[in-house]
Amino acid sequence: MTRIIYVNGRYLPYAEAAVHAEDRGFQLADAVYEVCEVKGGRLVDETRHMGRLARSLAELSIPQPMSSGAWSRVLRETVRRNRVRDGLVYLQVSRGAGPRSFLFPPAGTEPTVVCLARSAPPAQQEAAAEAGIGVKTMPDPRWDRCDIKTVMLLPAALAKEAARAEGAKEAWFVDHHGFVTEGASSNAWIVDGEGRLITRAADTAILRGITRTTLVDLLERVVRSWAVPARAAATAAEWRRLREFPGAAADAAAVYLARLFALELISPQFCAPGVVEHAIEELGLDAAKLEAVRSDASVASLFGQLQ
Repeated sequence: MTRIIYVNGRYLPYAEAAVHAEDRGFQLADAVYEVCEVKGGRLVDETRHMGRLARSLAELSIPQPMSSGAWSRVLRETVRRNRVRDGLVYLQVSRGAGPRSFLFPPAGTEPTVVCLARSAPPAQQEAAAEAGIGVKTMPDPRWDRCDIKTVMLLPAALAKEAARAEGAKEAWFVDHHGFVTEGASSNAWIVDGEGRLITRAADTAILRGITRTTLVDLLERVVRSWAVPARAAATAAEWRRLREFPGAAADAAAVYLARLFALELISPQFCAPGVVEHAIEELGLDAAKLEAVRSDASVASLFGQLQ
């Protein structure tokens, strides 16, 4: 089946989909993007992804190219035309095309919009989650506005390649103070010796991951609203900087990805897979609730309207 790509209002065969040679996303990385999981034919956390896209556009003063309703139709039609049941949908918005210049193009320049979808076998994701992954730490060379989801991903790509060269699947960036910021394509967490889930505060040094936000919301609501054991109450996410390789202070570490709820890390410093999952289970969360939290409608029905 020929893949179909949405480009600026048209659904085109993969081989015909293209943007202008002087598109600013292509020449200057002057663009933002989102990746939304598709599970069972449904978009996961669509509301939050589109909210983050709107914020990224506003931070870069790129005009919103369409309404929320139009975005919803484009996403779903792209998924439908590509017959994706489990996989992802990717969308990208650049400032548009024009003669190459560091200065912004004239007002009224139309943003460039691209949307594509592809399948990803759930079995591969489940196998990775079961086995765990290796992680490599390295200095963080990125700019100071990592909270904006731009297409400037060369540092992340180089980090991933360096990790792969050493047999790892992910890289954790470490700032000049020796603290972990985040992974090249994930947020970083540990479970400490007291059973607490710890992650970095969502400052400008990291991207506020959608799965990360969902999990934090869930944990905070559970601790506030449910009758949980005393030790479990201490398992709520703490805004604490993570030292590189916490060693004996950490029972386990995990990365949280857009398309995979959790991948636990395997290295000499960390124990086998399962510790993060068990810590979450102590909060009284079964598999059904973990799955439910990934659907906006299900979250709303379980916990009330999300902020």
